[in-house]
Amino acid sequence: MLPFYIYAAFAFLLSAILLLTSSSAFTDHYFQPHILAITHLMALGWGTMIILGASHQLVPVLIEGKLYSNALAYASFILAGIGIPLLVYGFYVFNMHNPAKWGGRFILLSIIAYLINLGVSMSKSKKKIFMLYLFLHRHCGYFLRALLGLALVYNFTYNMFPHDSLHYLPLHVHAGVIGWFLMLIIGVGSRLIPMFLISKYTNTKLLKWIFVLINGALISYILIFYFVKITEVILLPWLMLFTGIALFIFYCYSAFKHRIRKQVDEPMKVSLLAVMLLMIPLLLLLISIVSAVIFSQEDIALSLSYGFLIFFGWITAIILGMTFKTLPFIVWNKVYHKRSGIGKTPNPKDLFSNTVFKLMSVAYIAGLLLFVTGSLMIHLLLIKCGAVLLLMAAALYVFNVLKVITHKPQQL
Repeated sequence: MLPFYIYAAFAFLLSAILLLTSSSAFTDHYFQPHILAITHLMALGWGTMIILGASHQLVPVLIEGKLYSNALAYASFILAGIGIPLLVYGFYVFNMHNPAKWGGRFILLSIIAYLINLGVSMSKSKKKIFMLYLFLHRHCGYFLRALLGLALVYNFTYNMFPHDSLHYLPLHVHAGVIGWFLMLIIGVGSRLIPMFLISKYTNTKLLKWIFVLINGALISYILIFYFVKITEVILLPWLMLFTGIALFIFYCYSAFKHRIRKQVDEPMKVSLLAVMLLMIPLLLLLISIVSAVIFSQEDIALSLSYGFLIFFGWITAIILGMTFKTLPFIVWNKVYHKRSGIGKTPNPKDLFSNTVFKLMSVAYIAGLLLFVTGSLMIHLLLIKCGAVLLLMAAALYVFNVLKVITHKPQQL
């Protein structure tokens, strides 16, 4: 799982660099090469690689057994690691021929390798819990969304669909964000947040309601997209989505309230902030829908800010927090598991710099606020200032990740 973390860290850094060098693009329409490249680098290179890496650690814990195949895990990493830069480059130069198509093909093969590994590992497990089926369901859905994405790439050069790719962009984005990132983050977060808070709170019935509401929102959105041409009806899936997220926030609050450890460390504070950040893009989406109904046209600044907050907001915030709750433990277990109990060893939290983490958090929050404000006001200077701070945050994140991964065992 460590290669996934390293890859994701540098993908985040490169995304921040591109964000700064392409700042002027965020004062115009969102459907343009550089924004598409940054979005896919954040979605695939940053968010998805972290999820796949964490999954290779979490699934064996959930099934209480070993992963079926390390070879398939490496194959999944290598295929995605080759496919993502090809796809991103294709978007950046807007070449929808070989670079983008081969990138999409490699990514699909990576997902297939992972699904085989996950499916066989689950089939050999005696543990039958809700989250395992959620994991498999979400990853199968991810494969279908990636397949749609590749089809949209082909649609630039072949008439595969009745409309151009821009027409299907909202469907592709929302299917990926809601069906993949949101459900996976909620699934993993519902397990890890209470665990790291040392909370006894659990509510499977509530989680199932959240699952039904968010999936219902996605399904109803797809049906409305294809069969209903009344803009106001889009409020129905929004309401279901809002309710599902509100219930998840309540779930996290309940876990926080019933925690045994009263002191909350810095990574958990950032992770809990990410949960609250879920509501901001949702409110922007509501304003965008109402604006479209009243004025019969899309507000580009709102749409850009909404998309930015999805990838650089709550997805990034929860990764920043959870990285330093999971990665130090993974490395600590690798380095010290044979010495545990027979000598003094550092705590997992000592493997990274808390001071650097705090600086990263401040730079990240300030950069996020400045960039979103600049995007909403279409103010280039604010956007650039926000991008500089986000680049600083990304550099500090990479520093801390490398500090953890390169940790050497201390002498007894």
